[in-house]
Amino acid sequence: MKNPMYHYLMAILLSLFAIIANAQDGKQKFTLSGTISDKAGNETLIGVNISIKELKAGVMTNEYGFYSISLPEGTYTLQVSYIGYNTLEQTIELNENIRKNVQLESESQQLVEVVIQSNRPEITNVRKAEMSTNKLTIQEIRKMPAVLGEVDVLKSILQLPGVTNAGEGSSGFNVRGGSADQNLILLDEATVYNSSHLFGFFSVFNPDAIKDLKLYKGGIPAKFGGRVSSVLDIYQKEGNKDGFHMNGGIGLISSRLMAEGPIVKGQGSYLVAGRGSYAHLFMKLSDNDNSAYFYDLNTKVSYKLNENNNLFLSGYFGRDVFSLGDDFSNTYGNSVVNVRWNHLFSDKLFSNLSMIYSNYHYGLDLDFEGLQWESGIKNYNFKYDLRHYLSDKLKLSYGASAMYYEFNPGEVSPLGENSGINYRQLDKKYAFEPSLYIQAEQELTDKLSINYGLRYSMFYRIADKENHYANGQAVAFNDTFQIYEKAQPVGTEYHPGHEIIASFDNLEPRLAVAYQLADNQSVKASYNRMSQYLHLISNTASATPLDVWAPSDNYIKPEILDQVALGYFRNFKDDAYSIEVETFYKKIKNRIDYIDGADLIANNDIEQVILNGKARSYGMEVLFRKNEGKLTGFASYTLSRSEQQTPGRTSNETGINNGEWYRASYDKMHNLSVTTAYQFNEKWSFGGIFTLQSGKAATFPNGKYSFGGMTVPTFEGRNQSTLPAYHHLDISATYTPKPNKTKGWQSEWVFSIYNVYNRANAASLSFGQNEDSGLSEAKQMSIFGMVPSITYNFKF
Repeated sequence: MKNPMYHYLMAILLSLFAIIANAQDGKQKFTLSGTISDKAGNETLIGVNISIKELKAGVMTNEYGFYSISLPEGTYTLQVSYIGYNTLEQTIELNENIRKNVQLESESQQLVEVVIQSNRPEITNVRKAEMSTNKLTIQEIRKMPAVLGEVDVLKSILQLPGVTNAGEGSSGFNVRGGSADQNLILLDEATVYNSSHLFGFFSVFNPDAIKDLKLYKGGIPAKFGGRVSSVLDIYQKEGNKDGFHMNGGIGLISSRLMAEGPIVKGQGSYLVAGRGSYAHLFMKLSDNDNSAYFYDLNTKVSYKLNENNNLFLSGYFGRDVFSLGDDFSNTYGNSVVNVRWNHLFSDKLFSNLSMIYSNYHYGLDLDFEGLQWESGIKNYNFKYDLRHYLSDKLKLSYGASAMYYEFNPGEVSPLGENSGINYRQLDKKYAFEPSLYIQAEQELTDKLSINYGLRYSMFYRIADKENHYANGQAVAFNDTFQIYEKAQPVGTEYHPGHEIIASFDNLEPRLAVAYQLADNQSVKASYNRMSQYLHLISNTASATPLDVWAPSDNYIKPEILDQVALGYFRNFKDDAYSIEVETFYKKIKNRIDYIDGADLIANNDIEQVILNGKARSYGMEVLFRKNEGKLTGFASYTLSRSEQQTPGRTSNETGINNGEWYRASYDKMHNLSVTTAYQFNEKWSFGGIFTLQSGKAATFPNGKYSFGGMTVPTFEGRNQSTLPAYHHLDISATYTPKPNKTKGWQSEWVFSIYNVYNRANAASLSFGQNEDSGLSEAKQMSIFGMVPSITYNFKF
């Protein structure tokens, strides 16, 4: 085969076959496997460390709490440890295959656990060939102050290195210089397309229903695909299998309530959690007809059929409603449903079958125009994943998925009897994205570990019609005015019954290597290639509800990422402290860019305003953790640059920004965050976050001239200027009246202040002419000042 990637595929498959053939070293081995769960509610735990002290070997539980490790016959000390739980040590006699389920006891029975001793990072950040990855448990997240008094799952990851906010008041985020649409956000494996409530004031993830999250910034496992910047993998709780419990919180702006309990004790469980805001009710009391509120619902049912089979049904439904009197109404939100079946073929082979539905809907009513607008995206996903624990040194993961998309770019309908609007449906778009993957995790020696794999992704664009353009270019260049313009189709081809009009396929190799310099330090390197076939059509820096998703086709090409990273990891003083330092470089082909003056809304031929360019980003990240003591926390710093270039397609074309590299709108050179938690005594705990970032890139006017009696501004090159630096300090205090109470009604008060010193951070700058003086002036728009809040949390 001519393509070198196919040679890579054959080499990796032959290597895997050789490994499997030699997986047994001649000694008789037995398998220790089982599930790790929380003793209080039988909730499975993700990422628990299972260590064999005599062999310095170990394994971690998967997303469903399952573990498996094969060892030579003998007597061993089994150590099981997890953040916020007491470490368990047991002696086991391994002379046959053993199924051992373990329940861990929480260090504290408080409503919000205080993490005095964090998870020992030895296995996760030194020995494993896993880098550019950050894991947070809900216990850690709950100690972080949050705006409006509610813990925000997405805002918690903004404190990690390489992650910046997409804009104040937005739940969107940027990872290592990538755009917001390049992040794959998963809730119980289902894709979430819009992650914010109330235009960014809240995220869509109810903290009461969340168990665990993991952010992959690089070295991304082969089982993930479809985005080129990051993967945020979030899992919901399963519900208490042993008894009925409720918990919730009452705040100034919103409240929440969760109920969980057994369907059949010890065998099945359910969870139902709801949230809603009600600030709009206070607006109505003041004769204000405007309204803004949200509500959402999380559900999950799990049932254990037998020792080898488990069923799960999970769902999420959320909606936002925003209105300005009777003239304007906006409704948007996500809906997801996932059915999963876990099956154990043996104590070494774990499988999961998932059928997933995701839907994002956006609706807009403009009564004064007599117009109703609806748009959205749906996908149906079938995926099958297997994990094979071949030995204590080798684990294989492999699987397949098939995803079908339906895009609704816009449907316009008349609103009211006197509307002059005619019904119009923009052309719906369809696509099919199948993929296969295989990945190995292997310990080559006591010091050298390696993860390597390959993903093969395919994409088929399906349509009932397609436009054809002269020279195959949907964007034309006007040589006279030196500008880009829409090209007019030279013909339109219709395909009754839908046909494939474009297809793509890509091999995506993944590689990560860790070399242990000593017991407490290692160096790591990684490389990954990823493909993204979906594009968010937007001229803003962060995801907003009005944005429209579009598939790749003959004119909008798939984005292709190549990323390399190098890191140094070290633990100090018996893992009481740790430091991680990483550098990265990433480049992206076919990054979409827009011609000047592009109209993106209700554009039935969006390819006429889009050019394919390229992007690059590079930088250094530092993460320092203090894991033990009354004062715990971490500090992160990122130094990076993110740039984009769209050169002319021929020597006569100027390209965007004269074909020169320019800063991405979300480029932030410096990003510093310090997060702390302090346990003062049994009743009082305190938290604080300080954030300092460079301002966002911006394009400012650099002059003006008069034409026809009008003042016309001129502008500098794209994104040559920078908004003022962004910084704020947030603090919180938690008071637990009866910290030793473990049964019945338990409660706590959370007091927090967002932006303690009332910093007016610039969300944007607008330029105009002062009516009195006639001079040019700039006006800064800020969203948040100081925001105090009080929340009462309870459970029983």
